[in-house]
Amino acid sequence: MAQAIERSEVIVIGAGLSGMYQLIKLRELGFKVRVYEAGNGVGGTWYWNRYPGARFDSESWTYGFSFSSEVLAEWDWKEHFSGQPENLRYCGFLADKFDLRRDITFGVRAKAATWDDAANEWEVAFDDGRRARARFLVTAIGPLSSPTMPTDIPGTGDFKGESWHTGLWPHHPVSFENKRVAIIGTGASGVQAITEIAKTAGHLTVFQRQPNWCAPLRNSPIDQATMADIRARYDEIFSRCRDTWGCFIHTVDPRNAGDVSDEEREAFFETLYNMPGFAFWQGNFRDSLMDKRANDYMTAFIAKKIRGRVKDQKIADKLIPTNHGFGTRRVPLESGYYEVFNQPNVELVDLRETPIERVTATGIRTAGRERAFDMVIYATGFDAITGAFDRIDITGKDGAKLREKWADGPQTYLGLNVAGFPNMLTLVGPHNAATFCNLPRCIEQNVEWVSDLLGWMRDHGKTRIEATEDAERAWTAHVYETGERLLLTKVDSWMTGVNKNVPGRQKRTFMAYAGGAPKYRQKCAEIAGNGYEGFAVG
Repeated sequence: MAQAIERSEVIVIGAGLSGMYQLIKLRELGFKVRVYEAGNGVGGTWYWNRYPGARFDSESWTYGFSFSSEVLAEWDWKEHFSGQPENLRYCGFLADKFDLRRDITFGVRAKAATWDDAANEWEVAFDDGRRARARFLVTAIGPLSSPTMPTDIPGTGDFKGESWHTGLWPHHPVSFENKRVAIIGTGASGVQAITEIAKTAGHLTVFQRQPNWCAPLRNSPIDQATMADIRARYDEIFSRCRDTWGCFIHTVDPRNAGDVSDEEREAFFETLYNMPGFAFWQGNFRDSLMDKRANDYMTAFIAKKIRGRVKDQKIADKLIPTNHGFGTRRVPLESGYYEVFNQPNVELVDLRETPIERVTATGIRTAGRERAFDMVIYATGFDAITGAFDRIDITGKDGAKLREKWADGPQTYLGLNVAGFPNMLTLVGPHNAATFCNLPRCIEQNVEWVSDLLGWMRDHGKTRIEATEDAERAWTAHVYETGERLLLTKVDSWMTGVNKNVPGRQKRTFMAYAGGAPKYRQKCAEIAGNGYEGFAVG
């Protein structure tokens, strides 16, 4: 017997931070909302990414939600850059505080979403056979939530020992004690995991596909007096984040790198390098990410720091990128990563020199050598930004498939809606300021804008909204314009849509919005203020 169709006014897919806040806001407006979540608990990123070393790369006290004075008064951060267990507890605290779980269905993954033009509503099908219908569909599926395995390495399913992906880490403790451990990948997840695993592994072999530029995290505990001071300054902290390009606490220096002497520039770099978090990336000279010469200065400085931290200069050579400048990809923050390669129990294998031929039942074979392992870890990242959309068969008007429309790169209006897909709102999706953002700061803006839109539609008797094709073309062109001056758009990365682990994802596009969060927020406000200009509303 077929299951009855579950009905609500709004379906939200995902119970991470954006889905949780969307539920809170729509409840406040009186909407009947149902959230569907693939995991068995809230938290999104912090539910799935339980690998050792997982933690914030933005300051905890700038990351937490700002919308509730009670939450700000009651929650104490324990570290300046909080780790995954504490972050998940924070998500649980929010769920308890606002009694969210009663409107969330856990353990179900959306496999298809289909627009019914006659009924003017969406139907979502889930992997357990249930179906749900609602007037509005809100995707809160996250930009980094679709883990990828390397497609160029055969035999990944043949290994008989323990095998994990950092983005799908098990919920039980994993011990590395006295084990021969292999890890493939040295992106942000790999850098964090490698640093922790090396502390206890019998032997750790790091298979590096491409090195990344990393900067020190410089984490430290927060005592009661410091937390009291932070709490007293929350208004100032969030105001400052609101005004910065990526909503981080760090503000870009107004000078160009060439405006100062070599000595002044070196001293400034040294100051930033010794500051916590993204100071060196987000607080550097204003032209550091736009001008090749300015970028070369900061790149040379970081390369020198790496050489000073790694004893074997042949290994240092392998750890220093040669195909992109510092900051032109999102920068992993580390806590002793480079020193790991001075340890006798750690080996670096550069896959540019000796590629992996295959994973075997007992280990990994590279050109000329097979190594035996007890555990293989894949820190091979995600199909970023659009990958979570591709995992759902999303069908809009006239049978249009979203994954086909986006085959050569996403097309959106404000990063919040897609022409041909009425009543679908895409939180933290492509072409949205959230891509470069201290995420909860941009999540709040996205959610509040969508909530205001749905409230406005209800108040004005409107039941359908869809971006016009002209507005979508203009916004997509504007998105590319915002990236023209940035060096990062000249580099292959997940921000430019290139992913060797995803078939067909080799063409460079642009997934982000590089005009900055303040400009994005202003444009969204202007469009809403003009009666949702660029949308067909009916």
